[in-house]
Amino acid sequence: MSDINEVCSSISWGVLFSHPRDFTPVCTTELGRAAQLSPDFSRRNVKLIALSVDGLEEHHDWSKDIMAYNNAEPGSEFPFPIVADDRRELVEKLGMLDPEEKDRSGMPLSARCVFVIGPDKKLKLSILYPATTGRNFDEILRVIDSLQLTAHNRVATPVDWRTGDSVMVPPSISEQEAVTLFPAGVYTKHLPSGKKYLRYTPQPNTHQQ
Repeated sequence: MSDINEVCSSISWGVLFSHPRDFTPVCTTELGRAAQLSPDFSRRNVKLIALSVDGLEEHHDWSKDIMAYNNAEPGSEFPFPIVADDRRELVEKLGMLDPEEKDRSGMPLSARCVFVIGPDKKLKLSILYPATTGRNFDEILRVIDSLQLTAHNRVATPVDWRTGDSVMVPPSISEQEAVTLFPAGVYTKHLPSGKKYLRYTPQPNTHQQ
């Protein structure tokens, strides 16, 4: 439904995610959820791009099923492009083929992959799911929040972090430098080892390009 180079050239952040096959149950729920969350991705300046080894007409027809799954009004426009890679050129180049999942002719299907691409057009995150397990797009949004925050601030995000939670001060930053960098203050958790490596500070403002 779109040329991937054309789409990627005009965005700051991108999520390219492949799915095994159109008109399949797990994939329909995944793209349905991604469609529901597309405004949340847009607010983060992120472009969604789906991909599979199905053809253009299949994508077009399947997108209507996805919108119906979402209980959308008939004729509603699908919110992001699905790349038709029926020649398997992109999935081969990007390593997105699943050797365990094959079509009826024995050809491998596209894997359930997620690539997050930064504004520098470099890969920031890749996740591979088994064909039987649907992705969690809320988690992908959470990861993007972390990636965008840490791209412009010298902080790290702890386990289960969400926007608004405190962040961590990396060990590479000295206590003296931390005072300057984090005027909101730094809290150090006391540990039996006596080492002061668990340091927290309120989340800085996220800066997006």
